Amino acid sequence: MTETGQGTPVVLPLTPGSSESSSMLVAGTPGGAMVRRSVLPGGVRVLTEAMPGQRSASIGFWVGVGSRDEAEGQHGSTHFLEHLLFKGTQRRSALDIAAAFDEVGGESNAATAKENTCYYARVLDSDLPMAIDVIVDMVTSAVIDPEELEQERHVILEEIAMDSDDPSDVAHEKFVETVLGSHPLGRPIGGTPDAIRSISRDSVVEHYRRYYRPEELVVTAAGGLDHDVVCSLVGQALEKAGWHLADDAVPVPRRATDAAVLDGTGGVQVIRRAVEQANVLVGCPAMTATDDRRFVMSVLNAVLGGGMSSRLFQEIREKRGLAYSTYSFSASYADAGYFAMYAGCSPAKTGQVIRLLSAELERLATDGVSADELRRAVGQLSGGMVLSLEDSGSRMTRLGRAELVSGEFLGLDLTLERVHAVTADQVQQLARELADAPRTVTVVGPFDSEADLGL
Repeated sequence: MTETGQGTPVVLPLTPGSSESSSMLVAGTPGGAMVRRSVLPGGVRVLTEAMPGQRSASIGFWVGVGSRDEAEGQHGSTHFLEHLLFKGTQRRSALDIAAAFDEVGGESNAATAKENTCYYARVLDSDLPMAIDVIVDMVTSAVIDPEELEQERHVILEEIAMDSDDPSDVAHEKFVETVLGSHPLGRPIGGTPDAIRSISRDSVVEHYRRYYRPEELVVTAAGGLDHDVVCSLVGQALEKAGWHLADDAVPVPRRATDAAVLDGTGGVQVIRRAVEQANVLVGCPAMTATDDRRFVMSVLNAVLGGGMSSRLFQEIREKRGLAYSTYSFSASYADAGYFAMYAGCSPAKTGQVIRLLSAELERLATDGVSADELRRAVGQLSGGMVLSLEDSGSRMTRLGRAELVSGEFLGLDLTLERVHAVTADQVQQLARELADAPRTVTVVGPFDSEADLGL
């Protein structure tokens, strides 16, 4: 067993060096362990965080497959599977799965992302064995019934249609597609209507069998629980499901983190929609998920567009009244990422808002950040982190991301230390890099071309 304090980063190995090192105390002390990690037979990874006094627990079953991993002819299949796993197994109908959580007042759901899929639940601590059994059944033994698949095909098409009716969603999707270009991360998570209409059951089943395997599976849980009990329950449920759990199996390697060469384009992109409000995004490619400057990016976003005292909010909304919603954000993946600023405004004010978004980024790059702004940003991030960790679901998610993305667990103390270590010079330098990068402007609104924007 390996011990570490909250102030030391912990590397999460894929291959145990010995039988003892297959179980790690990630954070805490032997008498009051909080975060533990084990690699079970089959290469299944289990990470838990005990939260003393909690009467509930959140658990997630993660598979390291997302929309970026879909082969040609399988686009949209990852999200399709997310729906289909709730439609029945060899032991349970769709109603059985829903009723299992309803009758104990629990919650269950799933989420498909570009690099992973998670099936999760929140239940009373006494109902955790039930949640594990049901989700393991779903993950390992989905029937993928042809009739259910056809019915769910229509449901997903309705979901895509709903998103395409939301101009904000359209703006974000088109922006990402333009910035990331032909990179698989640029594809929509849910697939396109044409892809969903054409995908076959055989393609979905092939995708399922390829990725839903023990060595791909990560189980994370937080709340009122015992690590050894969770490991035992997971192992028993997987054996009951008939998965082959070889003692010498190891988890699949994590994704390569070398930055990809992107072929996205800059410039202005206009998507016509007959709407009352223009949706504007201005941004560029940015850092990967493991970049050491990710804490600097968090502080930059807090200063620029992360709250009511941020520059974008104050300049565009408070001083000029040009938008109700305006903010900045970034998204990072294994080998690519992007940064953007958003505002929703009157079509007549679109050109002015685009200029203001760009001007605030350039002002940050040129003039830097004040001591008061830096203090507020660090305080905002620190408080938000601490408050979010009062929720077992946030802690469960943090464990999953540490295991799948970085292979490194940072305790709260060390995370806060790294945020507080960010300097004004670092924020300004990153702002310069973003301001100098090829800039993409995406606008969804009642315009026919760039000439209508008033730039």
